[in-house]
Amino acid sequence: MAQIEMFTSDTLSEAGAPDPDRVRLKLQAMLVEVRKAGVVSLPERRLQLMKTVVPQMIRWLPDDEAERVERAFGEVLAT
Repeated sequence: MAQIEMFTSDTLSEAGAPDPDRVRLKLQAMLVEVRKAGVVSLPERRLQLMKTVVPQMIRWLPDDEAERVERAFGEVLAT
């Protein structure tokens, strides 16, 4: 296989697109974690990680679902 064939856009999109079901599970786990611990008890590094990765992860969900998840995290993190 020629090296250029390894990097076609079809290959990159298939390999780079995460499974929405895995994204949902990870987001749900993070939401449960922050609800249980509370924003005050959560280590600052973990809180900053969530604030960084959640907006990136929700891009892989359908728009209406992404809005719900974003709103849920916003409510929890605001408390």
